[in-house]
Amino acid sequence: MKTNLVLFGKPGAGKGTQAAFLKETYQLKHISTGDVFRANISQNTSLGQLAKSYMDKGDLVPDSVTIQMLEAEVNENQAAAGFIFDGFPRTTAQAEALDAFLKSKSMEISATIALEADEDVLTARLLERGKESGRPDDQDETKIRNRFQEYNLKTAPLEAFYKAQNKFYAVNGIGEISEITKRIAAIISGL
Repeated sequence: MKTNLVLFGKPGAGKGTQAAFLKETYQLKHISTGDVFRANISQNTSLGQLAKSYMDKGDLVPDSVTIQMLEAEVNENQAAAGFIFDGFPRTTAQAEALDAFLKSKSMEISATIALEADEDVLTARLLERGKESGRPDDQDETKIRNRFQEYNLKTAPLEAFYKAQNKFYAVNGIGEISEITKRIAAIISGL
């Protein structure tokens, strides 16, 4: 049985950092919607052009576009011991679509891990990251706050969705990276 994890957290919460540990430790394929979007954008695919039009405004990319990109990633990596979904699902509809897609592949979500962190701390992190990365969505505090608002409105129902399946785990996302990693590893070892 594959280990399939969903990583939750507001932008800047450390999902990418923790996904790198999970990928290496458990031989999982990390599927970051942000990375998938950027790859499609840099390759100027039609899905990439559409995703960019939403991302430039600080809005979430529509489900249909996101799901098509993620299905392609899973299909191309069938040999993996499992998958880390980072940045998806963000809505109950997406969670239901992901469950249906995984079921069609005889898989399911093993656990969802939410990295929780204060928005002011995250805003400072993102503005700093924006200086280094050049990402326009990390250089404007108004856009950052809009992304938090989108996350709060659309992602909050996912907690109830996954709690109903006994698959939701909240993790304190503030502190030393190694300490956060230990908190996540304890959850996975208990699955």
